[in-house]
Amino acid sequence: MCFCAAASFTAGAVLSLIGVATLRLTKRREEIFFAMIPLLFGLQQFIEGLLWLSFQFEGKLLNVVMTYAFVLFSHVLWPVFVPFSIGHMETVPWRKKVIRGFQLTGVAVAAYLLYFIVRYPIISEIREHIVYVFPHFHIPPVLALYIAATCVSALFSSQRIVVLFGVLAFVLFVVAFWFYYVAFFSVWCFFAAILSVVIYLHFQLRHVRRSYMHSLIA
Repeated sequence: MCFCAAASFTAGAVLSLIGVATLRLTKRREEIFFAMIPLLFGLQQFIEGLLWLSFQFEGKLLNVVMTYAFVLFSHVLWPVFVPFSIGHMETVPWRKKVIRGFQLTGVAVAAYLLYFIVRYPIISEIREHIVYVFPHFHIPPVLALYIAATCVSALFSSQRIVVLFGVLAFVLFVVAFWFYYVAFFSVWCFFAAILSVVIYLHFQLRHVRRSYMHSLIA
């Protein structure tokens, strides 16, 4: 979370618990990757919590490691993992093909950003929030392709919860970009973590419905 170390660690702990609970509710192997998103968000919040501590205690090595760890999550993992997890549990053939196209887009964007992460130094700063100095992401075509992979891909799912996930992710993206442009990525990753609750509720409500149907049959 972009506000302080305590908030980041608290968010990380809560999201990790939600992630474990969500994974326990999955019934199909194809759903596991999508159900892992809350747990991954929790890990990302722990990383940013450690980054806050690196500023507070002047831990230069910790700062570098956690800065790169966070950027690899935000710029490389998510544009690949989100469409992959959505496509992996899709059952409608034509939708699966479309989502696979978005996954290829995500791989291309992630590879492009990874090149600059490896090629040029990435630094983080505190300007009220944590700011990651990485101008290559803000190039309009790159930004558009990133949004396509992480948000638009979900709109082609046959599952309403996934479509809702994509819509909310895009809305939160716009809010973070508009109000927190400088610290955009840190804030959006916090906002996106809120989506973990949506994922958990989807699996929990489905579990309740399944239990109810079983009780009726019994």
